[in-house]
Amino acid sequence: MKVYSPPLILQNGLMLTAAVAWWYQAQWLKGHARFLETFQEYVFTGAEQVPLYGLYQIPESSQKGISQGIPKGIGKGTVIGTYGITGNLRDQGNLQIFAQKALAAGYGVVLLDWRAHGQTAKYSPTLTSDGLYEGLDFLHVAAQALALGCPPPFWFFGYSLGGQLALWGVKYAQDLTLLDRLGLAPETIAGGLVVCPNLDAERSLTYLVSSGWGRYIERSITQGLRDLAKEIQAHYPDRFDPAAVERATSIWGFDQELVIPALGFATVEDYYRASAPLPWLGELHKPTWMLYAADDPLFDPSLVPLLQSIGDRSKAAQGSGGREGGVDLWLTEGGGHVGYWSSEHCQREWGDPDRWWAWNRAIEWMEGVA
Repeated sequence: MKVYSPPLILQNGLMLTAAVAWWYQAQWLKGHARFLETFQEYVFTGAEQVPLYGLYQIPESSQKGISQGIPKGIGKGTVIGTYGITGNLRDQGNLQIFAQKALAAGYGVVLLDWRAHGQTAKYSPTLTSDGLYEGLDFLHVAAQALALGCPPPFWFFGYSLGGQLALWGVKYAQDLTLLDRLGLAPETIAGGLVVCPNLDAERSLTYLVSSGWGRYIERSITQGLRDLAKEIQAHYPDRFDPAAVERATSIWGFDQELVIPALGFATVEDYYRASAPLPWLGELHKPTWMLYAADDPLFDPSLVPLLQSIGDRSKAAQGSGGREGGVDLWLTEGGGHVGYWSSEHCQREWGDPDRWWAWNRAIEWMEGVA
């Protein structure tokens, strides 16, 4: 396991998760209220012609090169990223922190309000699919970002459910026919960076609601999903049956009432199994960095040994010369769910400029692979 340590008072994964989600991110956002003003708005077109609201910024080195007559797309690369199950680009501190670090390192950045989220909900009533279509969206956005002047290669980034979406993007990026259809060369998509990704919704959701605190978190997420549906209804009044929204009183119920009918699944179980990355994770051959905490309070602990086995096989395949790339698993004992706020000692040990351990490691890893 990789060596990471949180502050002494945040040794518990649930406490660390809550502290970062509700305090440290909020403090960063308050101190960087104008950060997104440096980005340009753009409405991308995803798979099935679904519009996706985004913000992008081309690194200064690339902008300067274009002004001097150097062709578009000359630079270190670009990260395309999104967030988890609820939220929007304006309230996601983790996403903005990583974007700031990527820009400082010389990468372009594209940030997306994924399907049914944030500003995208104003442009389309299309609901989520947990990666089945969002993974394709990543590729479509990459093709359009390339045309806008964002430098290749592209890295797909996400955390929590957004990590699941990014993994689907990497999977689809291994389809050469699909890449060719979008005008993308195989080397245009470098790989992925995911933190605490959702890997098996059926198993983890069952685990989450098995405890009192888990049911509290589940109810909070459900309210966010219901708010999401109501936001879409405000723009598209006929999109949902109001009674179905009222019946969606759990994450499972939301998917049952609103999501799976449009996707053609008979049951929520079928949907979760079809969208779970765990079965094919070991088949990825593009470089993919995965950070995962053994004490993640949202996911079933039984996933940890399975994930460790996949990581070990991936390393063995690389070490034997069988392939390059694949999943580079960084498993830590602590970290919570997208927590990873480091102790002062941990910050000194790694020589970090701040305590955002996960995002510092992500940039280092990407720089090392590139």
